[in-house]
Amino acid sequence: MTGPVPIRVVLADDERMVRTALRAILSAEPDLEVVGEASTGAEAVAVVREQRPDVVLMDVRMPETDGIRATEQILAGLDPPPRIVVVTTFENDSYVYDALRAGAGGFLLKRAEADALVGAVRLVARSDTLLFPAAVRTLATEHARTRPAPPAWVARLTGRESEVLRHMAGGLTNAEIARRMEVGAATVKTHVASVLAKTGTRDRTQAVIAAYEAGFLREGRAAGRLL
Repeated sequence: MTGPVPIRVVLADDERMVRTALRAILSAEPDLEVVGEASTGAEAVAVVREQRPDVVLMDVRMPETDGIRATEQILAGLDPPPRIVVVTTFENDSYVYDALRAGAGGFLLKRAEADALVGAVRLVARSDTLLFPAAVRTLATEHARTRPAPPAWVARLTGRESEVLRHMAGGLTNAEIARRMEVGAATVKTHVASVLAKTGTRDRTQAVIAAYEAGFLREGRAAGRLL
C-alpha cells in the first residue's frame, strides 16, 4: 500500500549553505521531497522546467537572473506552473514585493524556524489561503504603487466578491470564508475564481496585491483592520 504523493520542491539560492540547510529540513519530512537545486536564477528556470516541482523556494537576489525575473519566466513557461515562495533575508524589501507582483505565492524569511518553513511549503502547495497575510499586508501598505483612479475591475466586483476578496486578504481559507459568510464551500470557490478573473490575477496573493494597489484594501486607522 503506497502513501500520499510527496510535495516536490526545488531550492534556488546562490548560497550552498542555505540550500543544504533547507534540504536537510525538508527532507526530514515524509511528505516533502527536494527534487533539484539551483544557484542562479537562470539555473532555477532550467531545473524547474526539467523537474516540474510543486513548490519552488526562490532566493530573490541571485546572479545572472534574479528571483523576480526567474519567477516571471517560470510562471510564463509552465502550465500548470509551480507555486513559488520567495526566501529572503530582509522582510521589508522592495525586491520581495516585486516578486509577489510577479506571481510569487508568498515569502519566507531565511531565519524562519524549521516548522514555519515546512508549514509554508505545505500551505502554498495546497493554495487555499494567503501565506503570512499580516506580512503581505505590511509590504503592500509600504510598497504598493497606488493608481490615481481605481481600475475598472473594482466596480465590476459584486458585493459577495468584494467580501470574499477582503476575507482572502485576511488569510482565511475557503472553508473559513464559507462559515463566515454562511454559504457553501463550492460557492466560495466560485467567488474566488471570479475575483481572480476580474482582477486578472493568477492566485490569491496577486489578487490581494492588486487590491491594495487599486486602493480597494487599506489599513484601518483605528484597529489595523482591513477596509
